[in-house]
Parts: sequence; structure tokens; C-alpha cells
Amino acid sequence: MKRPFKLKPAAKDYLWGGSRLNDDFNLGIDIVPFAEAWVCSCHPDGESTLDSGETLSDILKRHPDYLGSHTLELTGGKPELPILIKLIDAKEELSVQVHPNDEYARVHENGSWGKTEMWYVLDARPGAGLVYGFNRDVTADKVRESIATGTIGTMLNRVEVHKDDLFFIESGTVHAIGAGCLIAEIQQNSNLTYRLYDYDRTDKNGKMRELHIDKAVDVMNMKRSTAPCQPMRMLKYNPGCARELLTRCRYFMVERLLINTESRRLADFRTESNSFHALLVVDGCGNISGAEGDSNLNFFKGDCIFVPADSEDLKLHGRAQILDVSC
Repeated sequence: MKRPFKLKPAAKDYLWGGSRLNDDFNLGIDIVPFAEAWVCSCHPDGESTLDSGETLSDILKRHPDYLGSHTLELTGGKPELPILIKLIDAKEELSVQVHPNDEYARVHENGSWGKTEMWYVLDARPGAGLVYGFNRDVTADKVRESIATGTIGTMLNRVEVHKDDLFFIESGTVHAIGAGCLIAEIQQNSNLTYRLYDYDRTDKNGKMRELHIDKAVDVMNMKRSTAPCQPMRMLKYNPGCARELLTRCRYFMVERLLINTESRRLADFRTESNSFHALLVVDGCGNISGAEGDSNLNFFKGDCIFVPADSEDLKLHGRAQILDVSC
């Protein structure tokens, strides 16, 4: 019988990180700064593991059916997870950057995936914002000149963000997460980032981080971007659980689940044979169990639970907010 299991995250100490991933999510990882937790990952730069010490990659190689038929179509039949889920604490500004699409990455990055991503804002201090594309049409020469003179900021769309906002960042879109944002990121399984500008910062060894201007110029969308507006969102209510579609694209689908079974016994959760589900608990706590009450698994804020495709029927109990990611 296929049953859900918890994942342990890989941690990243990028220089712009803070401490909220431990403070808010009680991840208990001894790293400073703590910038990113890769909570569901098969990427070799940071793999999620089980309590047994096995990696999620190990499990999926043994059980490719856990991914589901549609997921295996996306990967060409390879037992690979095509998505990566992160928690991000931006205490300081992230670099101005861009990601390639699949075609460019396949040719120039040894067959890697490109990187399209979605951000869900878990919290934001007053006045926090992000960069989304250019505020005018630009040229490669203008971009290079603005980087050299430190004026690229005048060409960028800046958007104020608030808790529960969501943003879809398609490959080729120049972007940056601003200081004071706590974000859940769902993305393609890729770690390709082309930095355009990094505020002349130095790392812990006193060195400036590498820029990738030539590749960035190759892949960026140089047309003026309309500042993103928040999409219309609609909750659909079921006994004990309300669902809200956040994003659906060719690479992933993300729904927000609001679990509240205080006045009801349990909420149903079912999977089909086409896709796995990764459940990221962004608030609250509860448990997930088999329909007959077996295989009980408690979850808390910050946990990520992998549910294999075509799993047994499950029941959710508790009061929690969950991001449900599938393909």
C-alpha cells in the first residue's frame, strides 16, 4: 500500500538569508544565515531525505510509479522529480537575476531543465517588494551599460508585496525577491540562476559573487513587462477543507488547502494515478491517516509530506494551511 512520508530539507546559507526558517518553522537546522530550505528536492545541489537517511531520489528510483503517469511523461519516463519546493527567507535583497527556458538550458547547461517558478508570499514586512521585469523596452547594450554604472534599478519594475500574494515568474523574466519577504517557492527542478547585478556585495570570504551577464542577456525578455496584478482567486468548500487554485502551468499545479476539522471528524484527500502530491504545511498542524485510521502521520508548520500517486485514500485532520503541489 502506498503511503505518505515526511521529508527533511536541505539547507542553504546564502549571504542574504536570515533566521526565520528556524524561528517561524522550527526546522532546527544549525546554519547561519539560513536563506533557503529545499523541502522537496531531488536536485543534486540539495536533496531532501527521509528519517532513514535515504534521499527522495533513492525512493523514486526504486518506485517510479510514485511519480504518476503524467509526471513520467514530463520526464521522458525517467524516475525524476520535475519540481523543487523551497522556503525562502530574504532578510536582504536577492540579486537581480534571470533563469533560462528548457531549450536554452538543454543546449548550454548539459541538458538541464530551465526554470519557471511561482512565489507564494507567506509574510512580508511593511514596504517589502520584488522586481518583476523591465519598466520599458530595453536592449542588450542598455542593460550592459546600466550594470556597469549601477543604474539597472531605474529600468526595473518594482512591486510592493503583501502576505498571501502570489507571483508567477516565467523563465526569461528578470526578477529579484526584496528584503523582508518570507516566501514559498515552487519551481522546475533546476538550480540555474544568471545574476545580472548583486549590489557589489562580497561573500564570507570577501569575494564578490559571480555575475553571468552574457548568458542573462541571451535569455532575458527585453520587452516592457506589465507590473503583475493579483489574480482573482476563489475558494471551493468541501467538508473540513477549502481549496483554492493558485497556479496551473505545464510544469506544476499548486492549490492552497485550508483544513479545519474542529467541527467535523475528517477531511478527504485522494490522489490519482497521474501525479504525486507534495504537501507543504505553511501554517497550523494536524495529522494525515489512511481511510481506515491506520498509517497516522502528524504534521506541523514547516513539514513537507510526499504522497505517492495512486496512494490509499487519506483523511486530514487539524487546523492548517497547506500548499498542495502536483504535476
